[in-house]
Amino acid sequence: MKMSDAVRFLSADMVEQAASGHPGAPMGLAEVATVLWTRFLKFDPSCPSWPDRDRFVLSNGHASALLYSLFYLTGYQGMSLQELKRFRQKGSKTAGHPEHTLYEGIEATTGPLGQGFAMAVGMALAERLLSEKFSSKLVNHKTYVIVGDGDLMEGISQEAIELAGRWGLSKLIALWDDNGMTIDGPTTLVSCTDQKRRFESAGWQVLSCDGHNNTSIEKALTQAQKATRPTLICCRTIIGKGAPTKAGTNKAHGSPLGAEELSAAKKAVGWPQKAFAVPKDILQMWRKMGSHKERIAWEKRLSASSQKKAFLETQTRGARIDLTQLKRRWVNEKPNQATRLLSQQVLDVIVPACPRLLGGAADLSASVLTKAKDSMVINPPSWKGNYLEYGVREFAMAAIMNGLSLHKGFIPYGGTFFVFSDYLKPALRLSALMKQAPIFVLTHDSIGVGQDGPTHQPIEQLAGLRAMPNVLVIRPADSIETAESWEVALEQTQRPTCLVLSRQKLPTLRTEIRQNKVSLGAYVLSGENKKRQATLLATGSEVSLALQAQAQLAKQKIDVAVVSMPCWELFAEQSPSYQKKVLSTAPILAIEAGSAFGWHRWADDTLCIDTFGQSAPEKELYETYGLTVKNIVQKVKRLIKEKK
Repeated sequence: MKMSDAVRFLSADMVEQAASGHPGAPMGLAEVATVLWTRFLKFDPSCPSWPDRDRFVLSNGHASALLYSLFYLTGYQGMSLQELKRFRQKGSKTAGHPEHTLYEGIEATTGPLGQGFAMAVGMALAERLLSEKFSSKLVNHKTYVIVGDGDLMEGISQEAIELAGRWGLSKLIALWDDNGMTIDGPTTLVSCTDQKRRFESAGWQVLSCDGHNNTSIEKALTQAQKATRPTLICCRTIIGKGAPTKAGTNKAHGSPLGAEELSAAKKAVGWPQKAFAVPKDILQMWRKMGSHKERIAWEKRLSASSQKKAFLETQTRGARIDLTQLKRRWVNEKPNQATRLLSQQVLDVIVPACPRLLGGAADLSASVLTKAKDSMVINPPSWKGNYLEYGVREFAMAAIMNGLSLHKGFIPYGGTFFVFSDYLKPALRLSALMKQAPIFVLTHDSIGVGQDGPTHQPIEQLAGLRAMPNVLVIRPADSIETAESWEVALEQTQRPTCLVLSRQKLPTLRTEIRQNKVSLGAYVLSGENKKRQATLLATGSEVSLALQAQAQLAKQKIDVAVVSMPCWELFAEQSPSYQKKVLSTAPILAIEAGSAFGWHRWADDTLCIDTFGQSAPEKELYETYGLTVKNIVQKVKRLIKEKK
């Protein structure tokens, strides 16, 4: 009991000192966390990133004080009492919600509810796949995730529940903080779902326990250890457990208890009144916890294994694949194909060359063309393969990809229509925030989708993704740029990549392949000369349109350069001198079948689309929205005249 009180009151003290935070969940989960960390969780505080550790994800990230208290009590390096006192302060490791990049022991950035749960599914999936490849001698650990009522309300939870059940992830154990309370009040105000039956219907084992009774908690966790399917443990708890007047109410949820309430709670159980005080004997008990001997034994098994080199390779990030041979073939053949199809041909080369690649799609494999010739669908109970069918679940797909990436062992890529990137954007945002490098294949990139209509025609999506920090958004113009885009994406180690690909056919424009020009973000494709009177700046399918306009302007003795700009972010990283060389000083017209928002960073004027599309054939739509050679020529002439 006293070990639980250490968790409870350290957490409450952190929130009280910061005058900000959520004390209720950490106080209510103190016993559950104590039993898990002292009797079941496999971890080593001296080596937080040990590959065969159990993963512990706090999906209800507002309860972050719970996690930091556990780190301090068990002796994680760098998580000092001083860090606890700096909870929610600038520069601390103890942020308001757990952030993966701030401290090594934090498995995932959580707080956006439901995503931590879905990432835990990805981690459990990674464990199962790696165990199949390397055997249980090297890969044999569990994934534990604490979820709150809010996690289970978010729609992503249903997507993740179904996939975990379908895959039969027996080493995934979710502990539900069943306290029946949200910030606005009792969950009965907004929910009538029978969570037990919900999980059972998706193939989960469901257990229950008294979340404040150590024996009951231990019994449930013991039963979960031998499960043949994922397990949900319904832990009945009281939010703010121990607070004399606020326990069991929403008043304990999202604000400090207050000095008087916290003092009374400590007094009731004989806990020291001084903030952040932990009796020496209790701290010593906590510091004995951990799996140091198990970690040393695992390292010996790894050293003796014939698979050591292969296993260690799975723990690295990024990959360098040489696509020169494919690019040479394309220079000779000059394919006129959709970049989604060209991307599939790239995958035919890189999938067998990079065993860490793990593909998938949100029920659109035949459209987004993410399956390579050597792709094999993973279909449990068989775990052989390198491709996942996620179903119509873009959000869960992206979050599970994050879990796979965080776990290490794979370079995940997944596909959907570009317009549906809106469904997965919150998970992409966490990819960027956590500095993970999954690859998103987003096809049907513009009004070129044609008769699918405005619901499927992206307009604002390019601008939206470009606005997100630490994301590469690449829209290739032809076969060579498509291959180069994949080379760039695979080499990333600290940020996700979005490959934005066309449905319509695009001609091959490039003949020079000595340098990966996509890696520069933008480059002069045609017309590099000192007489440049204007610059046509374009991406994707509009680059070939710009080249046609350049030819028309040349007939009128007007010299313009065509700059292909597949990636804003990479171009922004180039030197000012390179940027000046590419853009020059002549007036610039940006051409793109999407929103003009943001283009004035680079251009003087735009030829873009700032309304939703229509259902019509592609060529008619380009005419309707003014993406024509005629319009480009007119705009260029006007720009040159205004410049004079």
